[in-house]
Amino acid sequence: MIEGLKIILLLAVKWVSLVVAVLIGVAFLTLAERKVLGYMQSRRGPNVVGVYGLLQPLADGLKLFSKESIIPSQANLLLYFLSPVLGLTLALISWSVIPLSKYSSLADINLSLLIILVISSVGVYSILMSGWSSHSKYSFIGALRAAAQMISYEISLGLIMMGIIIIVGSFSLSKIVFYQQLQCYYLWPLWPIFLMMVVSSLAETNRAPFDLTEGESELVSGFNVEYASMSFALFFLAEYSHIILSCVLIVLLFGGGWSSVIGVSTIGKCFFLVKVAMLVFLFLWVRASFPRIRYDQLMHLLWKAYLPLSISFVVLISCICWSLNALSVY
Repeated sequence: MIEGLKIILLLAVKWVSLVVAVLIGVAFLTLAERKVLGYMQSRRGPNVVGVYGLLQPLADGLKLFSKESIIPSQANLLLYFLSPVLGLTLALISWSVIPLSKYSSLADINLSLLIILVISSVGVYSILMSGWSSHSKYSFIGALRAAAQMISYEISLGLIMMGIIIIVGSFSLSKIVFYQQLQCYYLWPLWPIFLMMVVSSLAETNRAPFDLTEGESELVSGFNVEYASMSFALFFLAEYSHIILSCVLIVLLFGGGWSSVIGVSTIGKCFFLVKVAMLVFLFLWVRASFPRIRYDQLMHLLWKAYLPLSISFVVLISCICWSLNALSVY
């Protein structure tokens, strides 16, 4: 009985620590984005609140959570308030199966990659619920765009991950990282697939140049146009948490995770954070550099380019692995 309570308490402490760490990372990601965009546009970013503007995320959070929540008169109240909570909850649950180092994972299970795919698929419902329950044409059109975009590019992401699973022979992210430590040569032929994964992740997270769900010139702010105060903040946290999660997942699948040339765990964790930071910077750089594409171009990119390439990748990997198994080499 006492041992069971200790285990439950330990898991609760780990979960709270993970949630706090993710939310702090999201807060400073917003600051980093504004700073990077400021420098790339030849202006200064936030620099008033705190030293070099480091306390700007705290001020933004206090502002959002203290503002009045204006509810549309014809909104479905249950779904209106449930959708942002569901979005953030799903975004945080995904982190529970992410191995951040060799021994630091809340739930290191064999189906971690499959669970992440399932949770990201369910995340579409929070956006659809928000767009429909707001009783606004802008919200509804933005929600429909987001649903079509996320479902479409999940196909590409799923096929790319399937190819990695066929190579490694496991759904476990930890085993995928360990495989890269032993067989690092398998990464080099996959760089085109890595670029496809990055672009698909940009579309999956609704980032520029694929931010059609939040097109200011068309839909004001997209599916969350009728949200304010705490509800808007929850959507904001979910979106940026998903961005960091996508970068972490790409590093685990293609960047070797916490692997480093020097076999020291602390240095490996630092390498991991540096890789993730570089990928996050790439996401910010793309936003500052590329204009928003049209919706038909977005769909054509997937269905006429990425989908055939992803299927070809899975078929090619399957044939190569089958041939090597037949020769008793693989």
